[in-house]
Amino acid sequence: MAEVVLDGVYKRFGNVTAVSDFNLHIKDEEFMVFVGPSGCGKTTTLRMIAGLEEITEGTIRIGDRVVNDVPPKDRDIAMVFQNYALYPHMNVYQNMSFGLRLRHTPKPEIDRRVREAAKILQIEHLLERRPRELSGGQRQRVALGRAIVREPKVFLMDEPLSNLDAKLRVEMRASITKLHQRLGVTTVYVTHDQVEAMTMGTRIVVMKDGYIQQVDSPINLYDNPVNKFVAGFIGSPAMNFMVGTVQDGRLKSPQFDLKPTDELASKLTGHNGKKVYVGIRPEDLDLRGYTDIPEGDNVIKATVEVVEPLGAETHVIATVGGDQSIVARVDPHANVQAGDQVEFLARLDKLHAFDMESEENLRFA
Repeated sequence: MAEVVLDGVYKRFGNVTAVSDFNLHIKDEEFMVFVGPSGCGKTTTLRMIAGLEEITEGTIRIGDRVVNDVPPKDRDIAMVFQNYALYPHMNVYQNMSFGLRLRHTPKPEIDRRVREAAKILQIEHLLERRPRELSGGQRQRVALGRAIVREPKVFLMDEPLSNLDAKLRVEMRASITKLHQRLGVTTVYVTHDQVEAMTMGTRIVVMKDGYIQQVDSPINLYDNPVNKFVAGFIGSPAMNFMVGTVQDGRLKSPQFDLKPTDELASKLTGHNGKKVYVGIRPEDLDLRGYTDIPEGDNVIKATVEVVEPLGAETHVIATVGGDQSIVARVDPHANVQAGDQVEFLARLDKLHAFDMESEENLRFA
């Protein structure tokens, strides 16, 4: 097992900087997830750790060794790719054992490792099959097995579940999490899916335009986003944003007059008279008359656009002021339909306010 440290890492492709000043300490046995939109630099960073991409500047260390100039095969890492990368002419056993055979590992040791990995992944009955005879989920388990048998210091996973259907993704998410708990190998996992990131990661790195926006535990990212981008990227449905004006510690618009907590109000003093983004998550809004949220200085007037019944809850998509769309997760039995004028009640202790220019969360100003 090993820690992974990136110190001042840059990656440039000509005049384009794909990754900028990347500093991160991944602890031994940690499950670290890189998440962000397409083109944010997360896969490029993973490939630099793997040695598949040369770094332009900075230092990468795996364990106690700087690996800037170490070829991929000597870094003691194992990578799982998005497209499985299985050899079609080999059966499962041969695919899983291929890397060990290249290293001239003794046959009894190869057999032990392959069968042990197959047992962990519950694919013992598939060892004689070829990739074309397997489902997508089974192929991904084989790709994981091929990584496991290497017994590496670090697992690197590049969107390994993106080719699977929704149900299988949920199953494989749980399988990979259990696998990590059992093996305890330091893992770096890349995804654009924030639900995967939230459910799997010990910590999460949120990236945008090649820069780290925030590194934290899933719950801290959710509760305490440092800026508007992180707040909007983490959470499903995403955080709602409305424009309001700071007036004497309150957040006001023609549709609402919200009194934030004393803590947030004190941070707003320097913004008096200025407009800010007001953030509130869908689960922290509910329909007046269908909620246990006490009524007070927390009413938001809106017009219902779409109602989405989901069984255990209903999502109400509404507009505030005619041009700002918000989503509320409300009581599934609420009697509401498109076109209704409604009033939402907000949990004031869950309010966020973001600077209009820097987009930084003013709770941490």
